[in-house]
Amino acid sequence: MSRVAKKPISVPKGVEISVEDSSVSVKGAKGTLTLARPIGVSVKLEDSTIYVEPADLSKDALAGTVRALLANLITGVASGYQRKLELVGVGYRAAMQGKDLNLTLGFSHPILFKVPVGVTVETPSQTEILIKGTDKQAVGQVAAKIRAFRPPEPYKGKGVRYGGEKITLKEAKKA
Repeated sequence: MSRVAKKPISVPKGVEISVEDSSVSVKGAKGTLTLARPIGVSVKLEDSTIYVEPADLSKDALAGTVRALLANLITGVASGYQRKLELVGVGYRAAMQGKDLNLTLGFSHPILFKVPVGVTVETPSQTEILIKGTDKQAVGQVAAKIRAFRPPEPYKGKGVRYGGEKITLKEAKKA
């Protein structure tokens, strides 16, 4: 059996879980999330612990995936997820315009990014972007889309980078 699937998931206080035939719903302080349970994986709720087991050994890896996704849902509704982006470069800045994110990244035009539902974006300063939400995949996807507008370049390090990301700079061409 998968090592990941063997680990039980402890449910924190304030989080309610309902296991149905085809889905598992998780409800907490930050919202409600649902996971479609694949055929061949059983989810059992005993006291405040969740156990994920494969119905047969051919679905072994799938049980580990379902366990990891359930753990992410529980963390999301309990405390939420956050991703920080930093803008590095002269004149690079970000600002919120209503529900849209306005980015100035050195192009001839500003970039207007529409923030999807379920994700909130904040700009504490002109060079920082905070992305928050309950769904880990959605938060990471929004961060990746914003970073893709101007990824860090390898010679000066200018661009949009994740918070704490180290960019290895290349040496300039010598004459």
